[in-house]
Amino acid sequence: MTEPIAAIPAPLQARRRVLSAFAPYLLLSAAHLVLQYVGPAWTDTATKALLMPALLFAVLVAAPSFRGALVLLCAGIVFSWGGDVLLTFRGDGWFVAGLCSFLLAHIAYIVLFLRMPRARRRPPLWSYLYWAWMIVLLGLLLPHAGVLAAPIVLYAAIIGTMAMSASMHGGWIALGGALFVVSDSVLALGRFLPGYEFFGHDFAVMSTYLAAQGLIAWGVVSASGAARAARARIAPARDRRVSATAP
Repeated sequence: MTEPIAAIPAPLQARRRVLSAFAPYLLLSAAHLVLQYVGPAWTDTATKALLMPALLFAVLVAAPSFRGALVLLCAGIVFSWGGDVLLTFRGDGWFVAGLCSFLLAHIAYIVLFLRMPRARRRPPLWSYLYWAWMIVLLGLLLPHAGVLAAPIVLYAAIIGTMAMSASMHGGWIALGGALFVVSDSVLALGRFLPGYEFFGHDFAVMSTYLAAQGLIAWGVVSASGAARAARARIAPARDRRVSATAP
């Protein structure tokens, strides 16, 4: 008689489901980064428009439930998709529209990070470096920003707040927030600072942006799964205590 095959533990099954859900996003991200340099222009634009829908798909498949924090995460991804699409068009009007869409995405992330259980009650000391960098960045950009100066100042304040809020969670979420600041800083310098350009500029912007979005989504989904598993472990123990004390 053959030995029965041991069942795969539930936590491992959940981890495999999450990895499988994020696989399309990872593959599409890699394809987009390559097509930026070797493909025709339309493939760059097309793959960029598909990135956030692929991440949204990953969250909806991998998430233990669709409520609370995950609704805010999905809202942030949807607004980010709007920003991606709007920024593919040329002109200051499209730029401001894309900036507003990303602004809403960061606001959704701020509310999300403040509502989730946090590893720290207050931002760590190192996170105040975000504000120091924002001051330096604005000092470089504003002399060349023209009529876009006010939207840029507002956006810098919001993304700094988002990154600081992410820092209170540590781990993947904090790293995602930091990479978002890197991506947007490189993008802004390339657009407004005269003479700031290098061969890998587009790769630097998109690679850090895609990593930021993926890490934030991964961190939130993982935290939601861990919280749900903890509640599932507590519930039977509470029921046993109630049964033991029942007359």
